[in-house]
Amino acid sequence: MSQARVAIIGVGRMGMRHASVVGDLGLSLEAVSDILPDALSAAGTKLGLGADRQYTDPFRLIDEVRPEVLIVSTTAPTHRDLVVHAARSGVRAVLCEKPAATSIAACDAMIEACLDSGTRLAINHQMRFMEQYQKPRDLVNSPAYGGLGSVIVSAGNFGMAMNGTHYFEMFRYLTDEAPVSVNAWFSPEALPNPRGPQFIDAAGSVRMTTASGKRFYLDCSPDQGHGMFVTYNCRNGRIDIDELSGQMTMTVRDQEHRDQPTTRYGMPYSVTVAAITPADAVAPTRSVLEALLAGANYPTGEDGRLAMQALVAAHISNKRGGSTVRLDDPEIASYGDLPIA
Repeated sequence: MSQARVAIIGVGRMGMRHASVVGDLGLSLEAVSDILPDALSAAGTKLGLGADRQYTDPFRLIDEVRPEVLIVSTTAPTHRDLVVHAARSGVRAVLCEKPAATSIAACDAMIEACLDSGTRLAINHQMRFMEQYQKPRDLVNSPAYGGLGSVIVSAGNFGMAMNGTHYFEMFRYLTDEAPVSVNAWFSPEALPNPRGPQFIDAAGSVRMTTASGKRFYLDCSPDQGHGMFVTYNCRNGRIDIDELSGQMTMTVRDQEHRDQPTTRYGMPYSVTVAAITPADAVAPTRSVLEALLAGANYPTGEDGRLAMQALVAAHISNKRGGSTVRLDDPEIASYGDLPIA
């Protein structure tokens, strides 16, 4: 699909980033859609698309333009209907923004429609293409570091759905394991959502575990207003990354002490500080689209569903007072729509 005909639904900030990627890859951008006429007109002018290639009705765009590749860059409540309609209309590949949808039932409908039509579905969870996750993945699995024990994410109030789901997928990618249980404690304080008053995104903390015992901790509470920091704790050392500045600090036991038990936590060690590519949305989005077009190694609809499954489990755990919720809990599949963007 190197010369694929592409359309974009939703031309806000992220949608325009997608448009930039489409141009960089030399693909043919056939049409765009947005429910806001002013945003649509501005995007059309910037992208050189006439009024006949601008649609306020995204379903009409799909029906009339018949793109080979559709990029869905709208808020989560619209994802199910757009992806299902695209699949049933013969679109060959869909790149949908995250979070995948607002419920597990919606995720399942999207996946099923794409399976029925042979449509490739990617969810824009980009971590596998980002150096700040690729390098730690290689290091934690090296003999020097001796294997991963836990991941700790300390961040500003960036939202469990909007950014937390990214880290849920990162943990799965890093460990090659699906989480099996979740505990969550959300703040009762709800700050205004920058994407609109109709949206609510939880803030607070989450703990996840895998079947092999690896742990994930995330804190994005509302009294925290800065940064994205990730620590990878290993048997013989740790890796600390400031994702916004792009600084990675690697601490590892000296080789002659790596056989000592973990209770000897003060063994001599070395520290190395290195630069790493800071968090960026455009370059890894390009990698996701390239992988989707090539048909391999892209974050699938099932990957997006698993991140949503962890998010729904966190909401259920919070309602149960922070008790452990397994990802095979039947309430997850039947849980209603979350008011997320």
